[in-house]
Amino acid sequence: MRNWNLKRMRMARFSKKFIASLAFIFISFKAFCCTSVIISGGVRADGRPVMLKHRDTGELNNRMEWFQGPGYSFIGLVNSPSRGGEVWSGVNSAGFCIMNTATYDLKDDDVPSSEMDKEGIVMYKALGICRSLQDFENMLDSLPKPWGVEANFGIIDALGEAAYYEVDNHSWKRFDVADQPGGYMVVTNFTRSGRKEDRKGVDRFQKASRIMDSAAVSVIDHRFLFNEISRSGKPIMRDITSSSVVFEGVPQGEDPSKTVMWTLLGSPTSTVYVPLKVFGCDHIPDYMKSSQGSGNAAMCDTALALKEALGFEYGCSDSCREVEKFVDSRFSNDMSEKSYDRFTNHIYRRYKRKCVSKSLKMAHKIADYEKND
Repeated sequence: MRNWNLKRMRMARFSKKFIASLAFIFISFKAFCCTSVIISGGVRADGRPVMLKHRDTGELNNRMEWFQGPGYSFIGLVNSPSRGGEVWSGVNSAGFCIMNTATYDLKDDDVPSSEMDKEGIVMYKALGICRSLQDFENMLDSLPKPWGVEANFGIIDALGEAAYYEVDNHSWKRFDVADQPGGYMVVTNFTRSGRKEDRKGVDRFQKASRIMDSAAVSVIDHRFLFNEISRSGKPIMRDITSSSVVFEGVPQGEDPSKTVMWTLLGSPTSTVYVPLKVFGCDHIPDYMKSSQGSGNAAMCDTALALKEALGFEYGCSDSCREVEKFVDSRFSNDMSEKSYDRFTNHIYRRYKRKCVSKSLKMAHKIADYEKND
């Protein structure tokens, strides 16, 4: 059995070039695909809305940044080569959380591709000025058209609302999650109002929907969404998966500073989640931000190296789960900023000790197996 497992992992390594070529062909289309879920706080036992974005993209190097917007401070997921002015999901100090998935079935105009893919710019702007879904709608209506977007935007706020917006260059439609059967929605890369013949991501939508339909929605949290969806294997988990985030909002009337952005940087099976919060100043752990050497986050660099060595389907999942048990047992939303900083630094040290060292040993075993086979 041991040799068979090593052989499977060896085959995964040898197929990397083939997978990469397929990924290149795939990502040469307009944009990259993602899988998402929003659960209304009204159906959860603790009243907190929850939102998942499982991100697939051609830029695998992701990092976190803290920003001071004109109205609110915020933290956001960015592509490491980014020059600023865009994020691909985030939360602000008002408890407003936003993410997106690409769509392919809405655009019906002649706006050139060079003027499209501005979803990251829209989200960056929204996080700096929006407190509520109504603020987001007002912001959209105030922007000059065409907006340069074709997307589903998912939003939860601290006022008890959660919704998806189907947005094209000139208009938007809102779908309140609380009004949907079961109080949740699964969204990938098509819309309810768009052209059925242009739907993408149907297989991922179907798998994520089956997972959600069979779950006890009232107690679903970040652990379930990461382990049962983001780490569920194909077709959701892919070679172009770059990160995954789960936002746990607050019930209406609760302090928005208790909103948490649980963040996986890198391939989900080769990394661990870190709870990030918006404080009055930057408290993102250094290993989740730009490093002086590469501009990438150290956590993301390490996770991508493990993925390269072990394959995106295998990684070091068991070791990661062990570290995440520590995270869940020690994290408290009432931590002081000083305690939070100490705690989050411990996460990376444990990750390197328990995940990276064990994975290096496994990589050596694979190399020995290849040498002797």
